Amino acid sequence: MKDKTIDYILRATWQAVSRMYNEEAQKYGATMATGFALLSMDKDKGTPSTSLGPKMGMEATSLTRTLKSMEEKGLIIRKKNPVDGRGVLIYLTEFGKEKRELSKSTVLKFNDAVKQNVSAEKLLHFMEVSETINELISEKKIFNI
Repeated sequence: MKDKTIDYILRATWQAVSRMYNEEAQKYGATMATGFALLSMDKDKGTPSTSLGPKMGMEATSLTRTLKSMEEKGLIIRKKNPVDGRGVLIYLTEFGKEKRELSKSTVLKFNDAVKQNVSAEKLLHFMEVSETINELISEKKIFNI
């Protein structure tokens, strides 16, 4: 594609990042989704299962599958919400907390590598452009113009 579109660049870049994280996670018997879930959970207070999907931008079925796998691996435990018995809180086990730290260091390595190769000014512009794209989408200003 001679003139790459913005969405093409975003998609190709995200696919490369996703592939990179999955390759790294595979070394530890995990997936990018597992690492992202670990980082999205409160490490001490527990996290309502209903807040994880929107926080991670994941569909309910994918989230359910990820949480089931995490529970089977001993990364999390589920407990009834003491405030609302209909809900479930998800807690990290000690093993889950260890893997959360590993996920965190992996993300920080990626960030450091990018910061070492991209100027602060370019990163600021990237953040601004990303924010603008998200606003245009959330405010439905793309196809309703």
